[in-house]
Parts: sequence; C-alpha cells; structure tokens
Amino acid sequence: MARTPRKKHAAASKDGSDQRYRAPALEKGLEILELLSGQREPLMMAAISERLGRSTSELFRMLQVLEQKGYIEKAPSGDGFRITNRLFTLGMAQPPVKALIEVALPVMRRLAGVAAQSCHLVVPSSDEIIVIARIEAPGELGFSVRTGYRRSMARATSGIVLFAFQPREVQQQWLRVLEPAEPPEVLERLTSLASDVRKQGYGRFESDFVRGVTDLSAPILRGDHAVAALTVPFVESRPLKHTMEETVPLVREAAVDISNTMTFGDHP
Repeated sequence: MARTPRKKHAAASKDGSDQRYRAPALEKGLEILELLSGQREPLMMAAISERLGRSTSELFRMLQVLEQKGYIEKAPSGDGFRITNRLFTLGMAQPPVKALIEVALPVMRRLAGVAAQSCHLVVPSSDEIIVIARIEAPGELGFSVRTGYRRSMARATSGIVLFAFQPREVQQQWLRVLEPAEPPEVLERLTSLASDVRKQGYGRFESDFVRGVTDLSAPILRGDHAVAALTVPFVESRPLKHTMEETVPLVREAAVDISNTMTFGDHP
C-alpha cells in the first residue's frame, strides 16, 4: 500500500510568527505600496531599495507590474514613483463606505447650498484622516479639499472630532499607532482638544494649513462612536450668507441627518 505523504510543518520565523503561507512576490509588492503610501514626495528606485532593505534587481520587475496595474505611477518630472488613487477607489467600492457616501451626498449638497460653503466627509485610515467625498460651495469662489486628501489625524480638526467620539480603548489604540509619527506634545494636544470637543459636540478650530479658514466639524455617529466626520472649511467671504455662529448648527444638523439615515448593519 502506498504511503500517504506526510505534511511538512511550517518553520517559524525568527520572530516566532507562522510562516506556513508565504508569497514573497506579494510581500514585496505590499511593502512597496505601504512605503509609498506614507510619502509626500515621490521616491526613486534606489531610495525604495534602501528603505526596504532589498536590492534594486528584486524590486525592478515588481515596480513595473505595479505601474502597469495602475497602483503606482512615475512622477510628472520622472523623478521617482508615487502611489495612485487606485487603492482608494477600491476601498470606496466597499458596501459600508459606498452606502455612507450615497446617504451623505444629498445632505452635503443641501448644506453647501444653505451655508454657501463647501463641505467634505472624512473617515479614519490608520493614523490619518482621508477625505472620501466633497461638495464645493455654490458660486464662483470657495475653498474645498480634494477627495483622497490625507493628513495626520492628530493635526486635522476632523481627526480630533473622530478621536473625540471613540471609546477610551479605541483612543488608546489610535494613540499607539500615532506615537511613532507624532511628538508627545502633539498627542497631548490631541487628547486635550478631544475632551473639549466631546463636551461641546463638535470641533471648531482655525486651520493651521490655510489662513483665513476655520474648520467646523461634527461627528457622524453609530451609537456612541464616530464612523466619519462632516467638515465645513468656513471662509469669511463677502457677501456672507451665514455667519460662522449660524453655520455651526447647520453642520451639526446635517451630521445628525446622515447619522440617522445611515444603515450601518453589522459593519464596524
């Protein structure tokens, strides 16, 4: 009788993790995407090689494939690679996110029309916030943030609002993720401001990114925690349809409308 081949046991890696299922090419591709996603400027192949600790010969073909598939692209200057919005687009197709956008957009259009200000919808993404939808202000002038824009959660009004409306254990988890990238004083400011935001129910801070803009942000709630934030970058234009004080309740009411209309199902 023929013997049944015995299954080989996977060897554990040096750090003790299970290496039963390995896909070296996939691992290299993911490493490249993760590296480029955190860069503000394009990276040359040599820089990618150095930061990942891999040879350029290892990465050359992988970079070509990722470029062909549309996940990365060469900078217009030709100096290095940068990530595209393809992964972002795939993420937006997920049912919970797609449903959130579909519910939010009509409310956001109404808010922009009434307030005569632009608005955008933000969700958390690791240690950052990311804009997943926007509506521009009516008329010829206005300020808006592009879809796909990312910024450190600790440095954005919408990020402070998202942080404020989380259970304590989630806040601690987010702080651990933020620690490698942000100095202690920034994280202390985040927790302090978040406490005030939680008490008043919304965030209102002058933009440290654009002069003359004050961010008004309210949480989109599922139960007692925020799954998104609705933000108006308020601009003191002339003529002014509504003052900032008059716009705050408009933003909060719109956020409540989205929260009440949204069916989150079993998704986190």
